[in-house]
Amino acid sequence: MDSRRSSSSLTDLLILFLLSVGAFLIHGYHPGVEDAEIYLPGVEKILHPELFPFNAEFFNSHAHLTLFPDLLAASVRVTHLSLDTILLSVEFGSVFLLLLACWQLSGECFTNRIPRWCGVALVAALLTLPVAGTALYILDQYTNPRNLEAFAAVFAVTNTLRRKYILTGVWLAFAAAMHPLMSVFALSYCVLLVCLKNPRLPVAALALPIELSFHRPSAAYEQAARYHPFHYILNWQWYEWLGILAPVALFWWFARVARSERQPTLELMCRALIIYDLVYFAGALIVSIPARFESLARLQPLRSLHLLYILMIVIGGGLLGEYVLKTRIWRWAAVFVPLCVGMFIAQLALFPASPHIEWSLEATGNSWARAFVWISRNTPVNAVFALDPEHMRIPGEDVHGFRAIAQRSMLADALKDSGAVTMFPSLAAEWFAQVQAQAGWKHFQSQDFRRLQQEYGVNWVVLQNREAPGLSCQYDDASVKVCKLN
Repeated sequence: MDSRRSSSSLTDLLILFLLSVGAFLIHGYHPGVEDAEIYLPGVEKILHPELFPFNAEFFNSHAHLTLFPDLLAASVRVTHLSLDTILLSVEFGSVFLLLLACWQLSGECFTNRIPRWCGVALVAALLTLPVAGTALYILDQYTNPRNLEAFAAVFAVTNTLRRKYILTGVWLAFAAAMHPLMSVFALSYCVLLVCLKNPRLPVAALALPIELSFHRPSAAYEQAARYHPFHYILNWQWYEWLGILAPVALFWWFARVARSERQPTLELMCRALIIYDLVYFAGALIVSIPARFESLARLQPLRSLHLLYILMIVIGGGLLGEYVLKTRIWRWAAVFVPLCVGMFIAQLALFPASPHIEWSLEATGNSWARAFVWISRNTPVNAVFALDPEHMRIPGEDVHGFRAIAQRSMLADALKDSGAVTMFPSLAAEWFAQVQAQAGWKHFQSQDFRRLQQEYGVNWVVLQNREAPGLSCQYDDASVKVCKLN
């Protein structure tokens, strides 16, 4: 009996590994994009303290709240592998561990292997599904703390259902060490499960140790917030609101099915998810409607939907497998082949000027990223750069982060550094001054560059396919120039 269980376990792990490979190939990999601009410089700064002598506070503000940079930097030092290799390994490991966590969770909801595998396969197919209007995916295409928090949160939920509360605490502690804000949502759902399981247990009050301000935010802070309208639910489109409310109806239906089939754990999860969804929805309305609470929107209560969507896909996929797909191969193909092809095409459209899989920060076919790599190899470590503050929105740039790839200091940008401002309002004044100093960037002349040199010590600039009179351009391809200020 034990040998059969061992064999089955190894078979399950092999299937999960193959599903992880498939998910990785479908959804792609882009290690230097999006929020990598916030998190990777923190790792690079630990490994090479001489980097980023200017404006490091715009990424250190996040880095100081998580052990993610320390974990990756320690991995590089202990293994003697390159940072690129560690990033790739952690990303693939995050995919595998999320699918393993979903497999274990599905075992608490379904006894049959068919619905269990269907739920896990659906998660693998939908890894880059947008989560309503939160600007989050189920799992990002690059290594970041949210990916590690995601699988830890699901493991915590599973152990809560099993009443293994010490393991729950371990996984929640790991989640908090990776991403303190996202871990609060996992903690609250686990507490809710315990309270619903034990009606006589008083509901625990959870306090988030964050400084709360009820004063109207500064004008500089409001400018930064404009780059992140998804923080405010009133800015969401109707179909994004549907992404909040439709799960309530789905979980009500799932709970009825569970009750009729005598699946108490599944019913409990669905009842808890309805409460969880509505409570955080109410919280989002509270911090969005009264103007005096505007600064509290940085707590982003609707990020709670991230965990909810993962659980919804696992449960929905399980019911789909149990009642529709069953053991009919053609039904599985009819569902998953179009789904996977559609997700693959969507990822190609999201990064049209980049390879689908960028194996490292340096091995990239994107012209902007190639320029950033050249900068990392050919400019002084204390260089200070200026480039279009909205460069990540330029067609063909494909949201590659300058600091993450070039490993050089730069003036504050409008997109990612404004995200740091929304979480840490003390940065607002300096951020606004630097962004204003770059206003009208596309029409800058030599005297404008000299002004940035005098005010901020800028000695290099990155330009988009334009003339650069009076500048010494040492890197020049079809779309990007890297020029030194004399």
